[in-house]
Amino acid sequence: MNNSQLFEALVEVDTPTVCNALELVMGRRTASGFTTRPVVPMDPGLPPMVGYAATAKLRASAPSEEDAHEVLGRRLDYYRMVGDAAARQPTIVVIEDTDNPAGVGAFWGEVNVAIHLGLGAKGVLTNGSMRDLGDVDEGFQVLAGTIGPSHAHVHITDLAVPVTVLGLEIAPGDLIHADRHGGVVIRPEHTQQLPEAIDDVKRRETPILQAARSEGFDLPTLLRLWSNKDDVR
Repeated sequence: MNNSQLFEALVEVDTPTVCNALELVMGRRTASGFTTRPVVPMDPGLPPMVGYAATAKLRASAPSEEDAHEVLGRRLDYYRMVGDAAARQPTIVVIEDTDNPAGVGAFWGEVNVAIHLGLGAKGVLTNGSMRDLGDVDEGFQVLAGTIGPSHAHVHITDLAVPVTVLGLEIAPGDLIHADRHGGVVIRPEHTQQLPEAIDDVKRRETPILQAARSEGFDLPTLLRLWSNKDDVR
């Protein structure tokens, strides 16, 4: 199976389904590998995004101690990193806001959404804040930790480093599936079996969903169907 077939399967399902499918592939449940803090979607109606992580860190609560030339240089290097990554493969930007608490200043708003959409990125996953709701270009998903009105002293501090965003550890180049529920990392060793596992998740859920939504559904029906599930844990 090639990447095109994998991505085709992934964009058709939401992130909870991918999490369930990964459990089937691994043969067990897990409490890691996905976001564990709430996300705020810029546009809840956008489909899932799938891509490889281009990572960075930022701060906004205080000015950088570097001179303006260094701050500008790192920002331009960041844009180069995103543009180069998006030119090679589907890319999701993942930015860790290292302020405590995170979200003092918003990096994501009308200007940066337009820039990143133009550079070809699919979207962003961040624990930081976003703004300019209703004014951003359509088609670029921002999954943020919060909403705020100001950019404060926002500046990029690190590029292409491991980050932790909303409880999820992500390394540069990790394959990410994300939507309004949050994000999950898909490890390389799981990709080949994942499309089949996604189909299996749907197959296992269908009988119960159909029965529960049908007239005459009752407890004996539920008990019969649930006892026949082959993944009860």
